[in-house]
Amino acid sequence: MHPRRPTRQVHVGTVAVGGGAPVSVQSMTTTKTADVEGTLAQIYALAGAGCDIVRCTCNEEEAAEGLARIVPRSPIPIVADIHFQHRLALAAMEAGVQALRLNPGNIRKPQHVQAVAREAGDRGLPIRIGVNAGSLDPEIAARHGGATPEALVESAMRELAYFREVGFEDVKISVKASSVPLMIDAYRLLADTTDHPLHLGVTEAGPPPQGLVKSVAGIGTLLAEGIGDTIRFSLTADPVEEVRAGRTLLEALGLRERRGLDLIACPSCGRAEVDVIRVARDAQAALEDRGIPLQVAVMGCVVNGPGEARDADLGIAAGRGKGHLFVKGHVVRVVPEGEMVAALTEEAERIVAEGVEGALAHAEAGAEAAAAADREELLASQGPDVNHAAERIARIREIGGDVTSD
Repeated sequence: MHPRRPTRQVHVGTVAVGGGAPVSVQSMTTTKTADVEGTLAQIYALAGAGCDIVRCTCNEEEAAEGLARIVPRSPIPIVADIHFQHRLALAAMEAGVQALRLNPGNIRKPQHVQAVAREAGDRGLPIRIGVNAGSLDPEIAARHGGATPEALVESAMRELAYFREVGFEDVKISVKASSVPLMIDAYRLLADTTDHPLHLGVTEAGPPPQGLVKSVAGIGTLLAEGIGDTIRFSLTADPVEEVRAGRTLLEALGLRERRGLDLIACPSCGRAEVDVIRVARDAQAALEDRGIPLQVAVMGCVVNGPGEARDADLGIAAGRGKGHLFVKGHVVRVVPEGEMVAALTEEAERIVAEGVEGALAHAEAGAEAAAAADREELLASQGPDVNHAAERIARIREIGGDVTSD
């Protein structure tokens, strides 16, 4: 293993990228972003598998509106994937995303790129320059005789120059290709050219096992050389498989610690009824002390919590003065707020001893009905839009205008 390449550091929400931070694992949702509940369920599954950062497409105004509802409830930072319309980048930022990904081959007008960079700078958000061999600017490709390493790096550096003209430097870069040798050579050249953090990936790697082999060959080679600050396995598969593969690779290379307890928690949006950070911290301490090898969710509200974290082995969602204990999305007990962590610990030990089916067999009669009543009470008292998504969506529609003008 070579020493890690020194780079600048950017922050995607709470996740540091580059500058000596642990190599992070990314993936991308496969749902329609306008499908808020479906997208959130996938995000929670990804977070539970060890995903640090998730990318969601923002290819239409409805997707930006979906992001306004998704971001406050996501347990991990969200990157908006922007292709042809710079107004959608502005709308995604208004929706509250923590970063953007721009493809230089798709947004061609420098003034549009710079308008996005200025807004990102004002909001303190990083941008990934995502060069892709399959969508390289035709002029650059023609000059270099195709998608060569030099062409990919030139595309990235030209985009970076546009950013620098408006004083924007909070950038990470990728130069992906489906050819592993091309991808490796392009990243090596890029690492010699800039000190910005690099996002590694073999694009369109395909389904397992071929996609896994190609991704490990490309990403693993570069990581072993000390190149790379964040990674994504681009597989034709459930994105949870991407995350598991990425985590496994980093652990095998000694770049991330092996995990026992896998605790995920919501970010505490406007509907939260407890101090989620405190409960999550207390739960982690209690469960780690016991060496519990489960995926456990701590959710701030009973309205969305059990559904969003339904793939977790075990979880607790807060109501008013109560905690709804759920196993694989099924509420098994309602406990006083002060007993939430103790109930989690007890149920975790039951699952380890008896399995999920054993825990479900001990579900208290009436727990699901009590939970449903609490959800309805909260919705009635708080209203349907405690995160003020409607206000953001109104501004997104103002920003959107005629997106065909790009």
